[in-house]
Amino acid sequence: MSTFKKLAGDTALYGLSTIVPRMINFALVPLQTWVFTEAGELASNVVLYSYVALMLAVYTFGLETAFFRGAARAKGPENKAVRDETFNNTLSIVLVITGFFTALILLLSRPITSWLDFKGQELSITWCALLVAIDAIMSIPFARLRVEGRARQFVTAKIINVVVMVGLNFFFLLFCRDVYMGKYLTGLQPLIRLIYYPAIGPGYIFLANLLANLLYVYLLRDTLLNFKFQLRPDAVKPLLLYSFPLMLTTLAGLLNTLTDRIVLSHLLPAGFYPGLTTNAAVGVYGNCYKLSVFMALAIQSFKFAADPFFFAQADDKQAPDLLGRVTKWFVIICVVIWVGVSLNIDVIGQLMLRSPVYRTGLGIVPILLLANLFLGVYYNISFWFKLSDKTRFGTLITVIGLAVTVAGNILLIPVMGYMGCAIAFLASCIVMTVVCYLLGEKYYPVPYNVGSALGYIAGAGALIWAAGLIKITSFWIAIPYHLVLFALFLGVIAVVERDTLQDGINRFRRRGKSSPTAPVV
Repeated sequence: MSTFKKLAGDTALYGLSTIVPRMINFALVPLQTWVFTEAGELASNVVLYSYVALMLAVYTFGLETAFFRGAARAKGPENKAVRDETFNNTLSIVLVITGFFTALILLLSRPITSWLDFKGQELSITWCALLVAIDAIMSIPFARLRVEGRARQFVTAKIINVVVMVGLNFFFLLFCRDVYMGKYLTGLQPLIRLIYYPAIGPGYIFLANLLANLLYVYLLRDTLLNFKFQLRPDAVKPLLLYSFPLMLTTLAGLLNTLTDRIVLSHLLPAGFYPGLTTNAAVGVYGNCYKLSVFMALAIQSFKFAADPFFFAQADDKQAPDLLGRVTKWFVIICVVIWVGVSLNIDVIGQLMLRSPVYRTGLGIVPILLLANLFLGVYYNISFWFKLSDKTRFGTLITVIGLAVTVAGNILLIPVMGYMGCAIAFLASCIVMTVVCYLLGEKYYPVPYNVGSALGYIAGAGALIWAAGLIKITSFWIAIPYHLVLFALFLGVIAVVERDTLQDGINRFRRRGKSSPTAPVV
């Protein structure tokens, strides 16, 4: 139980570094959709941030996980020199890869802009290249913090970064824009005109991100003090051999989640949505997609804690049983998020998407949440091929998922629009989860409670579908009605899991009774 508690505690702490920044960052959605009322204005940001994620996967080359593996095999203070050498070689590889590709993108920024049909946005391409370079380089120091259990520094750096980024977004998109237009503080106009150019528009979102990322170098400077650039062939080769399949897996996985936003503008027939251009449809889909962030937060929080945790538990005979219990509660938590967000999607849409045109795509959100739920389960049960050094299976599974996504988008987008994107992604995530589970049962059996997971997912889906049949136009009635449904669903979970919950309560009470009584002063 102590190991399970440790994982839960680490997940909560790393979740703080994920949830708080992402929720603060979420404030940018209403800001950006209010400033850029035409959905097509944000289309380039939707697409470029998709490419940023792909570039980051290539730059880091799966070396974060390789570093976890190397550090886990060199435990103890006597092996500190080995861990430091692993860090030096890992970061050196990332520096070489990042330097090469960043220079290439900067040299080809104009042709890239023309190829993407984002003419006049060369600065955005440059800023994207630089911000992803910093992210890639600092990913290894962040991994070091996780290995060394320095979660507080990890959390602090992440929160400071996003607070600065949000502040810069408000500064550029609101303050500078208003002063430039003469709404107030007109005496500052000469200064503002030196740093603000309306033609850049949404490009300032990238600049804010870049400036905030530069802070990482200062905030994590202690992890870099003793860094020595080195590329020892006998050390680099095993790192690359282990990480290359992981990079391919990550790249295929990102293509799986980002293909829809990249190909939507190419596959969507002109005039499919009356009154919306193709770019506007991409903007609607991309901003509604952000509302699935609630599920992504839970998954990311778990991954931050679980990667080093399960590598540390790899030699424990109880690891499979622990993984099975963890997966069960992971599914329950994700299902609760799915139900909570889906039942209140109209209210969330009104609060987060300030321009009505963006809210026309809210119907995709429950499907995207379910897709991310299955993707989270896949990440959870995929530890078998990482722990058993069979990472090639991860590549195989993800490529299968990518094939389903691509085929689904090609077939469904022309007839269903961006709803086809959501359904294709859901189908892909389900296929990946099933294939991973079947292969895992053969190579690394884990006692998963499949019946429980499917029961919760089916029950939640039925509740969301039934609630959607009843249309309530008044928020004052809809909100309490949906809260009652949500509370009933939580009640059902409490009844079904009463034995496990009661056991946890009893353990908590026993610990409380065994605690030493404070002296009376």
